[in-house]
Amino acid sequence: MIEIDNVLVSDQVVEDQFVCDLTKCKGGCCEDGDAGAPLEVGELTYLNNFYEEVKPYMTSEGIREIERQGKYVYDQEFGWVTPTINSQICAYGYKDKQGIVKCAIEQAYNDDKISWKKPISCHLFPIRISQSKNGNTEFVNYDPREDLCAAACKLGKKLKVPAYVFLKEAIIRKYGEAFYETLDATAKHMSASTENTDKGRRR
Repeated sequence: MIEIDNVLVSDQVVEDQFVCDLTKCKGGCCEDGDAGAPLEVGELTYLNNFYEEVKPYMTSEGIREIERQGKYVYDQEFGWVTPTINSQICAYGYKDKQGIVKCAIEQAYNDDKISWKKPISCHLFPIRISQSKNGNTEFVNYDPREDLCAAACKLGKKLKVPAYVFLKEAIIRKYGEAFYETLDATAKHMSASTENTDKGRRR
């Protein structure tokens, strides 16, 4: 584990390689799971404030679910989450002509309609964040889905891109640039130490 302030980062975040391959997974993480996207408490305000700007990008089914369930719902296991359509695709999701799931919130952001990109849990995937029981420590774990993310893991290895590098923007958005720089320096030190150990074994 890598400890930065009150955050514990799994070694897998810096050691494993990952690059989303949307042509293969079709954005399946937005429609495959036990609940919608986890939301931080502060993100509920964004959904309340920006819904009317996001709504034009949504499907009619998604809009109906929002009107039926609300802009967010509470799940006993995951806390606040986005609603889903028939317990599948996120209510804020839609499919493009290639069948790739896109985010209505992110599209509104890309079109400069709103200032919030999307839930941080979506931006960070396949990193998942949890908290200790006392709430004083956050755990940052690498948790790709075995089948759904197989192509992304393969592409990451091919391009030699560590998961934390692929997720740089999201990590900085969550924890700040100083945190990312510390994580990057630690990752490079770990990599150099591993290489030196391997060289020593080969002699």
